Amino acid sequence: MTDSAADGRDRRVQSQYESYPYPARDPADEKERLITGSPSNLHELNHYVFGGTRDLTKPLRVLAAGGGTGDAAIMLAQQMNDNGIPGEVVHLDLSEPSQAIAKARADARGLENMHFVKGSLLDVAKVAPGPWDYIDCCGVLHHLEDPETGLRKLAGQLADDGGIGVMVYGEYGRTGVYHMQNMLQKIAPGDELEDDERIDLARRLTNSLPATAWLLRNGLIQDHVSGGDAGLYDLFLHSRDRAFLVPDVDNFIKQAGLRLAGFIEPFRYDPDWFLRDPRLAKRLRNLDPMARAAFAELLTGNLHKHIFYAVQAGNPVSVPGTDDPGTVPHLVNLHPLDLAGSLPTGGKINITADGLKIEMTVPALSRAIAALCDGTRSLADIHAAIREKRSDLDYGSFMRQFEQFYQVMNAINRVVLRRPV
Repeated sequence: MTDSAADGRDRRVQSQYESYPYPARDPADEKERLITGSPSNLHELNHYVFGGTRDLTKPLRVLAAGGGTGDAAIMLAQQMNDNGIPGEVVHLDLSEPSQAIAKARADARGLENMHFVKGSLLDVAKVAPGPWDYIDCCGVLHHLEDPETGLRKLAGQLADDGGIGVMVYGEYGRTGVYHMQNMLQKIAPGDELEDDERIDLARRLTNSLPATAWLLRNGLIQDHVSGGDAGLYDLFLHSRDRAFLVPDVDNFIKQAGLRLAGFIEPFRYDPDWFLRDPRLAKRLRNLDPMARAAFAELLTGNLHKHIFYAVQAGNPVSVPGTDDPGTVPHLVNLHPLDLAGSLPTGGKINITADGLKIEMTVPALSRAIAALCDGTRSLADIHAAIREKRSDLDYGSFMRQFEQFYQVMNAINRVVLRRPV
Protein backbone atom coordinates (compact mmCIF):
# COMPACT_ATOMS: atom_id res chain seq x y z
CA MET A 1 0.00 0.00 0.00
CA THR A 2 1.56 3.30 -1.11
CA ASP A 3 1.66 6.51 0.93
CA SER A 4 -0.07 8.33 -1.93
CA ALA A 5 -2.97 5.88 -1.84
CA ALA A 6 -3.31 6.35 1.91
CA ASP A 7 -3.09 10.14 1.50
CA GLY A 8 -5.86 9.98 -1.08
CA ARG A 9 -8.09 8.11 1.33
CA ASP A 10 -7.24 10.63 4.05
CA ARG A 11 -8.45 13.43 1.78
CA ARG A 12 -11.65 11.58 0.90
CA VAL A 13 -12.41 10.84 4.56
CA GLN A 14 -11.95 14.50 5.49
CA SER A 15 -14.01 15.59 2.49
CA GLN A 16 -16.80 13.22 3.53
CA TYR A 17 -17.17 14.76 6.97
CA GLU A 18 -16.88 18.28 5.54
CA SER A 19 -19.76 17.54 3.16
CA TYR A 20 -21.78 15.20 5.37
CA PRO A 21 -21.22 15.94 9.07
CA TYR A 22 -22.05 12.77 10.99
CA PRO A 23 -24.24 12.03 12.75
CA ALA A 24 -26.64 14.67 11.45
CA ARG A 25 -27.70 16.94 14.31
CA ASP A 26 -29.77 20.15 14.59
CA PRO A 27 -28.60 22.47 17.38
CA ALA A 28 -32.20 23.67 17.84
CA ASP A 29 -33.05 20.21 19.19
CA GLU A 30 -30.86 20.79 22.25
CA LYS A 31 -33.80 22.60 23.87
CA GLU A 32 -35.82 19.39 23.74
CA ARG A 33 -33.44 16.57 24.65
CA LEU A 34 -29.96 15.42 25.65
CA ILE A 35 -28.60 12.59 23.53
CA THR A 36 -27.04 10.03 25.86
CA GLY A 37 -25.27 6.74 25.34
CA SER A 38 -22.05 4.81 25.79
CA PRO A 39 -19.18 5.24 26.16
CA SER A 40 -18.67 8.37 28.25
CA ASN A 41 -21.68 8.58 30.55
CA LEU A 42 -20.22 10.29 33.62
CA HIS A 43 -21.05 7.66 36.24
CA GLU A 44 -20.39 4.78 33.84
CA LEU A 45 -16.86 5.97 33.15
CA ASN A 46 -16.28 6.60 36.87
CA HIS A 47 -17.28 2.97 37.52
CA TYR A 48 -15.01 1.43 34.87
CA VAL A 49 -12.11 3.87 34.56
CA PHE A 50 -11.77 5.07 38.14
CA GLY A 51 -13.20 2.09 40.02
CA GLY A 52 -16.03 4.30 41.25
CA THR A 53 -13.61 6.30 43.40
CA ARG A 54 -13.12 9.49 41.38
CA ASP A 55 -13.34 12.57 43.61
CA LEU A 56 -16.03 14.47 41.72
CA THR A 57 -15.10 17.75 43.39
CA LYS A 58 -11.76 17.72 41.54
CA PRO A 59 -11.48 19.14 38.01
CA LEU A 60 -11.99 16.50 35.31
CA ARG A 61 -10.03 16.97 32.09
CA VAL A 62 -11.69 15.28 29.12
CA LEU A 63 -10.80 14.99 25.43
CA ALA A 64 -13.37 14.00 22.80
CA ALA A 65 -11.03 12.76 20.06
CA GLY A 66 -12.70 12.87 16.67
CA GLY A 67 -15.72 14.41 18.39
CA GLY A 68 -17.78 14.82 15.21
CA THR A 69 -21.04 16.70 15.67
CA GLY A 70 -20.63 16.47 19.41
CA ASP A 71 -22.79 13.74 20.95
CA ALA A 72 -20.29 12.45 23.52
CA ALA A 73 -18.74 15.83 24.29
CA ILE A 74 -22.13 17.49 24.79
CA MET A 75 -23.42 14.63 26.97
CA LEU A 76 -20.40 14.61 29.27
CA ALA A 77 -20.07 18.40 29.49
CA GLN A 78 -23.75 18.65 30.41
CA GLN A 79 -23.47 15.88 33.01
CA MET A 80 -20.43 17.59 34.52
CA ASN A 81 -22.42 20.83 34.72
CA ASP A 82 -25.43 19.10 36.24
CA ASN A 83 -23.28 17.43 38.90
CA GLY A 84 -21.22 20.54 39.68
CA ILE A 85 -17.97 18.94 38.50
CA PRO A 86 -15.27 21.45 37.53
CA GLY A 87 -13.07 20.87 34.51
CA GLU A 88 -13.28 20.97 30.74
CA VAL A 89 -14.27 18.91 27.73
CA VAL A 90 -12.12 19.59 24.67
CA HIS A 91 -13.64 18.68 21.30
CA LEU A 92 -10.99 17.70 18.74
CA ASP A 93 -11.95 17.17 15.10
CA LEU A 94 -10.64 17.77 11.59
CA SER A 95 -14.02 18.72 10.11
CA GLU A 96 -14.90 22.41 10.47
CA PRO A 97 -18.59 21.84 9.61
CA SER A 98 -18.88 19.02 12.17
CA GLN A 99 -17.16 21.13 14.80
CA ALA A 100 -19.38 24.10 13.99
CA ILE A 101 -22.45 21.96 14.69
CA ALA A 102 -20.95 20.75 17.97
CA LYS A 103 -20.16 24.34 18.98
CA ALA A 104 -23.67 25.52 18.11
CA ARG A 105 -25.09 22.71 20.23
CA ALA A 106 -22.85 23.70 23.15
CA ASP A 107 -23.89 27.34 22.74
CA ALA A 108 -27.56 26.35 22.72
CA ARG A 109 -27.02 24.71 26.10
CA GLY A 110 -24.86 27.48 27.49
CA LEU A 111 -22.01 25.05 28.11
CA GLU A 112 -18.99 27.10 29.09
CA ASN A 113 -16.90 24.03 29.99
CA MET A 114 -16.47 22.98 26.33
CA HIS A 115 -13.57 24.10 24.15
CA PHE A 116 -12.77 23.33 20.53
CA VAL A 117 -9.54 22.42 18.75
CA LYS A 118 -9.30 21.72 15.03
CA GLY A 119 -6.91 18.90 14.19
CA SER A 120 -6.30 15.19 13.80
CA LEU A 121 -6.19 12.80 16.73
CA LEU A 122 -2.98 11.51 15.14
CA ASP A 123 -1.44 14.86 16.10
CA VAL A 124 -2.92 14.83 19.59
CA ALA A 125 0.43 15.29 21.36
CA LYS A 126 0.89 18.54 19.45
CA VAL A 127 -2.61 20.02 19.15
CA ALA A 128 -4.30 18.71 22.33
CA PRO A 129 -1.59 17.44 24.67
CA GLY A 130 -2.38 15.61 27.87
CA PRO A 131 -2.37 14.41 30.45
CA TRP A 132 -6.10 13.75 30.08
CA ASP A 133 -8.13 12.14 32.83
CA TYR A 134 -10.46 10.65 30.24
CA ILE A 135 -10.54 10.38 26.45
CA ASP A 136 -13.64 9.57 24.43
CA CYS A 137 -13.06 8.12 20.97
CA CYS A 138 -16.34 6.86 19.57
CA GLY A 139 -16.69 5.65 15.99
CA VAL A 140 -13.37 7.06 14.80
CA LEU A 141 -10.49 4.61 15.06
CA HIS A 142 -12.01 2.09 12.64
CA HIS A 143 -11.83 4.78 9.94
CA LEU A 144 -8.08 5.38 10.26
CA GLU A 145 -5.49 3.93 7.91
CA ASP A 146 -3.76 2.51 10.99
CA PRO A 147 -6.17 2.27 13.97
CA GLU A 148 -3.42 0.81 16.17
CA THR A 149 -1.31 3.94 15.79
CA GLY A 150 -4.33 6.10 16.57
CA LEU A 151 -5.12 4.30 19.82
CA ARG A 152 -1.46 4.23 20.82
CA LYS A 153 -1.15 8.00 20.34
CA LEU A 154 -4.26 8.65 22.42
CA ALA A 155 -3.07 6.29 25.15
CA GLY A 156 0.18 8.23 25.28
CA GLN A 157 -1.73 11.34 26.37
CA LEU A 158 -3.61 9.71 29.26
CA ALA A 159 -2.87 10.49 32.88
CA ASP A 160 -1.41 7.53 34.76
CA ASP A 161 -4.78 6.89 36.41
CA GLY A 162 -6.80 7.95 33.36
CA GLY A 163 -8.72 5.89 30.86
CA ILE A 164 -10.38 5.84 27.48
CA GLY A 165 -13.83 4.94 26.19
CA VAL A 166 -13.92 3.55 22.66
CA MET A 167 -16.44 2.36 20.11
CA VAL A 168 -15.29 0.43 17.05
CA TYR A 169 -17.32 -1.56 14.56
CA GLY A 170 -18.03 -5.23 15.14
CA GLU A 171 -17.80 -7.61 12.22
CA TYR A 172 -20.54 -10.22 12.57
CA GLY A 173 -23.36 -7.78 13.28
CA ARG A 174 -22.44 -5.75 10.19
CA THR A 175 -22.89 -8.68 7.83
CA GLY A 176 -24.22 -7.23 4.59
CA VAL A 177 -22.57 -3.84 5.00
CA TYR A 178 -19.29 -5.00 3.50
CA HIS A 179 -21.09 -6.72 0.63
CA MET A 180 -22.65 -3.34 -0.17
CA GLN A 181 -19.33 -1.52 0.16
CA ASN A 182 -17.67 -4.03 -2.17
CA MET A 183 -20.36 -3.65 -4.81
CA LEU A 184 -20.33 0.14 -4.62
CA GLN A 185 -16.56 0.28 -4.95
CA LYS A 186 -17.09 -1.35 -8.34
CA ILE A 187 -19.94 0.82 -9.64
CA ALA A 188 -19.50 4.07 -7.67
CA PRO A 189 -15.76 4.58 -7.05
CA GLY A 190 -14.91 7.62 -4.99
CA ASP A 191 -12.06 8.69 -7.23
CA GLU A 192 -14.27 8.83 -10.34
CA LEU A 193 -17.73 10.09 -9.33
CA GLU A 194 -19.09 13.05 -7.40
CA ASP A 195 -20.65 12.35 -4.02
CA ASP A 196 -24.23 13.10 -5.08
CA GLU A 197 -24.00 10.56 -7.90
CA ARG A 198 -22.47 7.95 -5.57
CA ILE A 199 -25.29 8.47 -3.07
CA ASP A 200 -27.88 8.12 -5.82
CA LEU A 201 -26.30 4.87 -7.01
CA ALA A 202 -26.12 3.55 -3.45
CA ARG A 203 -29.84 4.22 -2.95
CA ARG A 204 -30.66 2.60 -6.27
CA LEU A 205 -28.64 -0.48 -5.33
CA THR A 206 -30.27 -0.67 -1.90
CA ASN A 207 -33.71 -0.55 -3.54
CA SER A 208 -32.71 -3.26 -6.03
CA LEU A 209 -31.43 -5.89 -3.60
CA PRO A 210 -32.95 -9.36 -3.89
CA ALA A 211 -34.51 -10.91 -0.79
CA THR A 212 -31.46 -13.13 -0.34
CA ALA A 213 -29.04 -10.20 0.01
CA TRP A 214 -27.27 -10.23 3.36
CA LEU A 215 -28.12 -6.59 4.05
CA LEU A 216 -31.84 -7.37 3.90
CA ARG A 217 -31.38 -10.46 6.04
CA ASN A 218 -29.62 -8.37 8.68
CA GLY A 219 -32.29 -6.22 10.32
CA LEU A 220 -29.74 -4.59 12.63
CA ILE A 221 -28.48 -2.19 9.97
CA GLN A 222 -30.69 0.87 9.55
CA ASP A 223 -28.42 3.93 9.24
CA HIS A 224 -29.05 4.09 5.49
CA VAL A 225 -32.78 4.32 6.24
CA SER A 226 -32.84 6.60 9.29
CA GLY A 227 -29.61 8.58 8.94
CA GLY A 228 -30.23 10.51 5.73
CA ASP A 229 -27.46 11.05 3.19
CA ALA A 230 -24.84 11.29 5.95
CA GLY A 231 -25.88 7.94 7.40
CA LEU A 232 -25.94 6.21 4.02
CA TYR A 233 -22.56 7.65 3.05
CA ASP A 234 -20.95 6.66 6.34
CA LEU A 235 -22.32 3.13 6.07
CA PHE A 236 -21.76 2.22 2.42
CA LEU A 237 -19.44 4.77 0.80
CA HIS A 238 -16.80 5.43 3.45
CA SER A 239 -13.25 5.33 2.10
CA ARG A 240 -12.01 3.35 5.11
CA ASP A 241 -13.98 1.01 7.32
CA ARG A 242 -12.46 -1.74 9.44
CA ALA A 243 -14.50 -4.09 11.60
CA PHE A 244 -13.18 -5.85 14.70
CA LEU A 245 -13.78 -9.21 16.34
CA VAL A 246 -13.29 -9.65 20.09
CA PRO A 247 -9.77 -11.11 19.65
CA ASP A 248 -8.93 -8.09 17.48
CA VAL A 249 -10.14 -5.77 20.23
CA ASP A 250 -7.99 -7.66 22.74
CA ASN A 251 -4.86 -7.20 20.61
CA PHE A 252 -5.83 -3.62 19.79
CA ILE A 253 -5.96 -2.69 23.47
CA LYS A 254 -2.77 -4.50 24.43
CA GLN A 255 -0.61 -3.03 21.64
CA ALA A 256 -1.50 0.44 22.93
CA GLY A 257 -0.17 -0.40 26.39
CA LEU A 258 -3.67 -0.57 27.82
CA ARG A 259 -5.84 -3.21 29.44
CA LEU A 260 -9.57 -3.79 29.24
CA ALA A 261 -11.63 -2.34 32.08
CA GLY A 262 -15.00 -3.47 30.73
CA PHE A 263 -17.23 -4.08 27.71
CA ILE A 264 -20.63 -2.39 27.36
CA GLU A 265 -23.11 -4.00 27.85
CA PRO A 266 -21.38 -6.70 29.91
CA PHE A 267 -23.99 -9.43 29.41
CA ARG A 268 -23.42 -9.46 25.67
CA TYR A 269 -19.88 -10.72 26.27
CA ASP A 270 -20.81 -13.39 28.83
CA PRO A 271 -22.08 -16.69 27.37
CA ASP A 272 -23.52 -17.75 30.73
CA TRP A 273 -26.47 -15.47 30.06
CA PHE A 274 -27.31 -17.33 26.84
CA LEU A 275 -26.44 -20.96 27.49
CA ARG A 276 -28.46 -22.78 30.14
CA ASP A 277 -27.09 -26.25 29.42
CA PRO A 278 -24.97 -27.18 32.49
CA ARG A 279 -22.48 -29.26 30.51
CA LEU A 280 -21.79 -26.37 28.16
CA ALA A 281 -21.53 -23.96 31.08
CA LYS A 282 -19.01 -26.24 32.76
CA ARG A 283 -16.80 -26.29 29.66
CA LEU A 284 -17.00 -22.51 29.35
CA ARG A 285 -15.74 -22.06 32.89
CA ASN A 286 -12.33 -23.23 31.69
CA LEU A 287 -12.02 -20.23 29.36
CA ASP A 288 -10.47 -16.91 30.34
CA PRO A 289 -12.71 -13.80 30.21
CA MET A 290 -11.60 -12.67 26.74
CA ALA A 291 -12.06 -16.17 25.30
CA ARG A 292 -15.53 -16.27 26.86
CA ALA A 293 -16.29 -12.90 25.28
CA ALA A 294 -15.15 -14.19 21.88
CA PHE A 295 -17.37 -17.26 22.37
CA ALA A 296 -20.36 -15.05 23.16
CA GLU A 297 -19.70 -13.00 20.03
CA LEU A 298 -19.69 -16.15 17.90
CA LEU A 299 -22.77 -17.47 19.68
CA THR A 300 -25.05 -14.46 19.28
CA GLY A 301 -23.70 -13.20 15.96
CA ASN A 302 -25.23 -9.73 16.37
CA LEU A 303 -22.46 -7.50 17.74
CA HIS A 304 -22.24 -4.70 15.18
CA LYS A 305 -20.08 -2.55 17.43
CA HIS A 306 -17.77 -2.97 20.40
CA ILE A 307 -17.92 -0.41 23.20
CA PHE A 308 -15.23 -0.70 25.83
CA TYR A 309 -13.30 1.13 28.51
CA ALA A 310 -9.54 0.69 28.91
CA VAL A 311 -6.91 1.95 31.35
CA GLN A 312 -3.12 1.94 31.45
CA ALA A 313 -1.77 -1.62 31.59
CA GLY A 314 -0.07 -0.95 34.92
CA ASN A 315 -3.12 0.65 36.52
CA PRO A 316 -4.46 -1.77 39.19
CA VAL A 317 -7.94 -0.19 39.34
CA SER A 318 -10.90 -2.59 39.45
CA VAL A 319 -14.64 -2.07 39.16
CA PRO A 320 -16.34 -1.37 42.48
CA GLY A 321 -18.05 -4.04 44.53
CA THR A 322 -20.98 -3.94 46.93
CA ASP A 323 -19.14 -4.76 50.15
CA ASP A 324 -19.18 -1.19 51.54
CA PRO A 325 -22.59 0.04 52.85
CA GLY A 326 -21.51 3.54 51.79
CA THR A 327 -21.43 2.56 48.10
CA VAL A 328 -23.86 4.61 45.98
CA PRO A 329 -25.70 2.99 43.02
CA HIS A 330 -26.21 5.21 39.95
CA LEU A 331 -28.63 4.57 37.12
CA VAL A 332 -27.21 4.93 33.61
CA ASN A 333 -29.28 7.35 31.53
CA LEU A 334 -32.49 6.45 33.40
CA HIS A 335 -34.77 8.07 35.97
CA PRO A 336 -35.35 5.91 39.09
CA LEU A 337 -39.14 5.92 38.73
CA ASP A 338 -38.91 4.97 35.05
CA LEU A 339 -36.77 1.94 35.87
CA ALA A 340 -38.95 1.01 38.84
CA GLY A 341 -42.07 1.22 36.71
CA SER A 342 -40.61 -1.18 34.15
CA LEU A 343 -39.82 -3.90 36.70
CA PRO A 344 -42.01 -6.56 38.29
CA THR A 345 -41.98 -7.23 42.02
CA GLY A 346 -39.71 -10.17 41.40
CA GLY A 347 -39.61 -12.70 38.59
CA LYS A 348 -38.64 -12.67 34.94
CA ILE A 349 -37.84 -9.67 32.80
CA ASN A 350 -37.35 -9.77 29.04
CA ILE A 351 -34.17 -8.24 27.63
CA THR A 352 -33.88 -7.38 23.95
CA ALA A 353 -30.65 -6.28 22.29
CA ASP A 354 -30.34 -6.01 18.52
CA GLY A 355 -32.79 -8.83 17.93
CA LEU A 356 -31.46 -11.00 20.75
CA LYS A 357 -34.10 -11.87 23.36
CA ILE A 358 -33.36 -13.45 26.72
CA GLU A 359 -34.97 -13.68 30.14
CA MET A 360 -33.32 -12.56 33.37
CA THR A 361 -34.60 -12.94 36.93
CA VAL A 362 -34.88 -10.06 39.38
CA PRO A 363 -35.70 -10.26 43.11
CA ALA A 364 -38.88 -9.19 44.91
CA LEU A 365 -37.41 -5.88 46.09
CA SER A 366 -36.29 -4.80 42.61
CA ARG A 367 -38.96 -2.15 42.14
CA ALA A 368 -38.38 -0.65 45.59
CA ILE A 369 -34.60 -0.65 45.14
CA ALA A 370 -34.75 0.94 41.68
CA ALA A 371 -37.00 3.76 42.88
CA LEU A 372 -34.42 4.69 45.52
CA CYS A 373 -31.34 4.65 43.24
CA ASP A 374 -31.21 8.42 42.86
CA GLY A 375 -27.41 8.78 42.84
CA THR A 376 -27.31 10.21 46.36
CA ARG A 377 -28.49 7.31 48.52
CA SER A 378 -25.96 4.71 49.64
CA LEU A 379 -26.74 1.03 50.07
CA ALA A 380 -27.22 1.69 53.78
CA ASP A 381 -29.62 4.55 52.98
CA ILE A 382 -31.64 2.41 50.56
CA HIS A 383 -31.89 -0.37 53.13
CA ALA A 384 -33.03 2.10 55.80
CA ALA A 385 -35.70 3.56 53.49
CA ILE A 386 -37.10 0.13 52.62
CA ARG A 387 -36.95 -0.97 56.24
CA GLU A 388 -39.38 1.81 57.18
CA LYS A 389 -42.02 -0.38 55.53
CA ARG A 390 -40.29 -3.73 56.09
CA SER A 391 -39.08 -3.67 59.69
CA ASP A 392 -38.15 -7.35 59.47
CA LEU A 393 -35.63 -6.74 56.66
CA ASP A 394 -32.12 -6.96 58.09
CA TYR A 395 -29.15 -5.65 56.10
CA GLY A 396 -27.91 -9.12 55.13
CA SER A 397 -31.29 -10.07 53.65
CA PHE A 398 -31.50 -6.75 51.83
CA MET A 399 -28.03 -7.21 50.36
CA ARG A 400 -28.81 -10.68 49.03
CA GLN A 401 -31.64 -9.12 47.03
CA PHE A 402 -29.56 -6.10 46.01
CA GLU A 403 -26.78 -8.38 44.76
CA GLN A 404 -29.26 -10.22 42.53
CA PHE A 405 -30.74 -6.90 41.34
CA TYR A 406 -27.29 -5.47 40.64
CA GLN A 407 -26.06 -8.57 38.83
CA VAL A 408 -28.82 -8.13 36.27
CA MET A 409 -28.90 -4.34 36.11
CA ASN A 410 -25.14 -3.97 35.74
CA ALA A 411 -25.05 -6.73 33.11
CA ILE A 412 -27.50 -4.74 30.96
CA ASN A 413 -25.74 -1.45 31.81
CA ARG A 414 -28.54 0.09 33.83
CA VAL A 415 -26.72 0.40 37.18
CA VAL A 416 -23.13 1.28 38.09
CA LEU A 417 -21.55 2.04 41.46
CA ARG A 418 -19.70 4.89 43.15
CA ARG A 419 -17.56 4.11 46.16
CA PRO A 420 -17.32 6.53 49.08
CA VAL A 421 -14.25 8.76 48.74
